[in-house]
Formats: sequence, C-alpha cells, structure tokens
Amino acid sequence: MSKRHSAKYKIDRRMGENIWGRPKSPVNQRQYGPGQHGQRRKNKVSDFGLQLRAKQKLKGYYGNITEKQFSSLYKKADAKKGNTAEVLIGLLESRLDAVVYRAKFVPTPFAARQFVNHGHVQVNGKRVNIASYSVKPGDIVSVRERSRNMALVLEAMQSVERETPDYIEVDAKGLSAKFIRQPELAEVPYPVKMEPNLVVEYYSS
Repeated sequence: MSKRHSAKYKIDRRMGENIWGRPKSPVNQRQYGPGQHGQRRKNKVSDFGLQLRAKQKLKGYYGNITEKQFSSLYKKADAKKGNTAEVLIGLLESRLDAVVYRAKFVPTPFAARQFVNHGHVQVNGKRVNIASYSVKPGDIVSVRERSRNMALVLEAMQSVERETPDYIEVDAKGLSAKFIRQPELAEVPYPVKMEPNLVVEYYSS
C-alpha cells in the first residue's frame, strides 16, 4: 500500500467514518481507530474533543491540507460578512484541487492536489500548479490537452461513485468545468456529516 493510501485510510479509521464514501475504506469492515488500542472503549468526548474531531475531519477530507492553510482559510472566513461556518465551506470548495475533484477529473482529493501540482490543470486557459489557488465564480478549470488521456482521468470520469454538484458545470467531452458560485454547506455532497460550526467554535474558543 502506498504512503498516500495508507495516510488516507488512517484518517478514515481515526474518524471511525468513511469520510470520502469510498468502497475500499477499512471502516466498511471495522469501525474503530488504527493501532493496537483502536478497539478500547471510548470515554465521553469533551466539547473541545468534539470541536477538534470536527476540524480534523473537515481538514482531512480536503486531502489532509496543512494546519497553516486551514487556519488561514478560517481567518479569511471569519473576516468576511455572513455565517463564518458557511463562508469557510465556500472557501474550501473554491480551492482549485477541490474543484478538480468535484468535476470528477480525478478520483480523490489526494489525487487532485497531486494532479494540480504536476501542472495538468489550467484556469481560464493558463496553467496553474498551486492546489490552494482560489477559483472565482465564472472561472473555467480544464485539464491540459496533453493530460486528457491519462488513465487516472479516464477512470475518474467514468466512475459512478459520485455526482457533480450544481455549483460546478462540467463539459465532460472538453474536460472543462465552470465554477458557478461558492456553495452553502447543504449543497456540498459530503458522504458524512460535516460540522463547520464546531470548527468555528474550535478556533474562536
């Protein structure tokens, strides 16, 4: 098993949930944490523990982005008008790697970050290799022509595991996607319940 897959499955097992809805997740067979103490009886989780877990789950979902990047997004969300939890979700879904994943150009958020970093993606016709790049409403994200026949891309586009959300308009033939708008929490197709309100409490406490 590759290091990337091992890390991904470890997040699933630590959370005790199949946070990406993948059929090969280990929690489909055993819903307990990794390691020799994973099956111990769990004590009641404190409010802080619940907040920390909510943050780890949301952060892990997006390819386990760094704490620095995640806290930076929270600060941006907190500085904007409106519900901070909803704004945070909108900012996370605006990341270039998130848009690439939602458009089904790749099978996982981990693959999306790597795909962008390796220069396979364009925004409005210009190559962008920064996964955290913020996509604006109306921007066109596309797979570079030389990368369109990669097995990774072909496999993802043919997958029926997940659907493209309404806030992204995909041209499957041209392998491009238009980012319509930043979504609200209820619109994002998370396979498990996300609680960004607890994430806000974590950072504001």
